[in-house]
Amino acid sequence: MDTPQVPVIPAVWPVPRVGIIGVGNMGGAMAARLLAQGYLLAVHDIDAQREAQAVSLGAMACTTATGLASSSDVVIVAVVDAAQTHSVLFGPHGAVASMAPGSAVMLCSTIAPADTERLVAGLAQRGIEWIDAPMSGGPERARDGSMSLMLACQNAVLDRHRALIEALSSKIFHISERPGDGARTKLVNNLLAAINLAGAAEALALAERLGLSVPRTLAVIEQSSGQSWIGSDRMRRAMVGDYLPRAHTSLLKKDSRLGVEVAKQVGFAAPLGEQAAALFARACESGLATLDDASVFELMRKR
Repeated sequence: MDTPQVPVIPAVWPVPRVGIIGVGNMGGAMAARLLAQGYLLAVHDIDAQREAQAVSLGAMACTTATGLASSSDVVIVAVVDAAQTHSVLFGPHGAVASMAPGSAVMLCSTIAPADTERLVAGLAQRGIEWIDAPMSGGPERARDGSMSLMLACQNAVLDRHRALIEALSSKIFHISERPGDGARTKLVNNLLAAINLAGAAEALALAERLGLSVPRTLAVIEQSSGQSWIGSDRMRRAMVGDYLPRAHTSLLKKDSRLGVEVAKQVGFAAPLGEQAAALFARACESGLATLDDASVFELMRKR
């Protein structure tokens, strides 16, 4: 006889029962944040090591998304892309199979607005509340609750889940009630992030070629008109050769590609975005896909 995947959690609990599907860099940081805030948390990930890290902090591991959802009032999905999101929600052993009407799903992955709309339609058909909730800021900010959350959801849903959302982030932006507007905002942000990071890597590679000190040049930029948050964050790691992935190069390749695609869908020319997307695609082709996206600096140094 099969043993239960998750201990039965009392229906009456002082805070919502939360499950996170995908406890990688961002999902794992969110898990740590919620556990520190006293939430009872279940987790599921295809990577057993990621699950074990969350368990060591006090989470309960579930072997399937269905098992996780059966003991969760709110399911947070923080996987890589739309295909994975659809699979963990609607595929075999997906979460919606055991979700009761009135429960909620937070879609935190960076995906195309059209994919968000399709996922939301599937959830709504089952009476499951939805929150289109892309995030930005990196694992450290997710862990300390200072990341940005770009929300599209009904006002009443936001009010019901405000305590959980505020536990996750001190920077909450309610974009609209239209499904996909969170995704649209995130893609605009990430396209600019790709442009800024590509520019920072190019400028510092040029400084190095000119015989300048890269750390000193970055210090000047950080106090001058060329400063950008992502440029400072990534280039400080790059100049000491630290490419341990906090945000994989492959993710910014995906996000910038999606940003360019939505621009084309509305007839908007985005030449800088296209160049940045091409650069990150080239970085992945050069073997940098699994490294931190700061590694684009290495690509620029070789040009």
